[in-house]
Amino acid sequence: MAKDTRVVITGLGVISPIGIGKNIFWTHLISGQCGIGDITSFDCSGYKMKHGCEVKSFTLNEDSHADPYVRMGRSSQFAIAATAMAIEDSGIDIDGINSKHVGISIGTAGGEILVGEHIYDKIYQGSGRLTEVKKVFAQFPCEVILANIVHKFGIQGECSIFPTACSAGNYAIGHAYDLIRSGRMSVMIAGGVESFSKIAFTGFCRLNLVSPDVCRPFDKNRKGLILGEGAGIMILEGLENAKKRNAVIYGEILGYGISCDGYHVTAPEPSGYGMIHAMKEALTNAKTALDQVNYINAHGTGTIANDKIESLAIRSLFKNHADSIAISSIKSMIGHTLGAASAIEAITCALSVRHDIIPPTIHYETKDAACDLDYVPNVMREKIVNVSVNNAFAFGGNNTSLVIAKYT
Repeated sequence: MAKDTRVVITGLGVISPIGIGKNIFWTHLISGQCGIGDITSFDCSGYKMKHGCEVKSFTLNEDSHADPYVRMGRSSQFAIAATAMAIEDSGIDIDGINSKHVGISIGTAGGEILVGEHIYDKIYQGSGRLTEVKKVFAQFPCEVILANIVHKFGIQGECSIFPTACSAGNYAIGHAYDLIRSGRMSVMIAGGVESFSKIAFTGFCRLNLVSPDVCRPFDKNRKGLILGEGAGIMILEGLENAKKRNAVIYGEILGYGISCDGYHVTAPEPSGYGMIHAMKEALTNAKTALDQVNYINAHGTGTIANDKIESLAIRSLFKNHADSIAISSIKSMIGHTLGAASAIEAITCALSVRHDIIPPTIHYETKDAACDLDYVPNVMREKIVNVSVNNAFAFGGNNTSLVIAKYT
């Protein structure tokens, strides 16, 4: 494949708290369905906060007795299911491609964190023998997610995992973009995955970042985030490959930007410098002017500091054009899915540029003077979306932005 090839999105797989599969997910997303409910995956009777966005009614299709599904953690199961959906959606014949030309790039925050909790139960609560603990421990390292996808689909190309917290999905997709654009890979399976865990929930509760009821991004009365889980997987390939097989093209990845302001372990840098730099680098890399951007899928966690500073960063970079950009946070519906967040949100951007529809920010009631932009409150909007920007700003000032445009 020639270098500097154009990189397009030809397949989408989604597992989310508001639906499994891209069609159900998109229908529920643009209708403003909320995935928040009482936590059922563990006993939270001792917690003040008791709500989360869990994936309901998920089962992995065990189509082969040879596949070790019973030995997989929930994140691997999510990743495999979403990958299978994306491959089927793309219509690509993975088996018909040289397996060394197909790669995997996955982002995650906790990896197989539920396996870690299971290990804790067996070791410290004395509920298992050492041999059982060793078997469980083999499922724990986050790279096992890659190994399970490789085993299932026979991939032999470059495989990478990015444990970069809430920006992990954007990192993974950006890396996949680089591998295809440079000609090193022909096809990439790229995205992010996360499973709901007691450890993550406890940590965010201790940081006083969890809302007692719902997530209200950019609203004056926002009280914090709601944790979620899920997976988002894209099939990326070079434009010429996609055209040869008459593939449906959801959108084109034009570029991405990364920065790290290193201001604080959990708090965003007050001036928004790192966020601004990531967005600016993404648009420069994409050769896209500021006034070409129609839609920003915001990081929009629903916390006081993040929403204020992200709004400031957008205003600072885009100046007067900021008023013409539609901005929404789907975390108001699916929660903060951590390592899967920006991957599911990148899929949202791809569907927005394809359908010219922008999903809403639900639970928005009261305007905040510090958040003075157009957040598409409560009801989806039909609008021409030629260029979208997907923001993901993680702990430690780990900032990423990804540019996804309409394919022309």
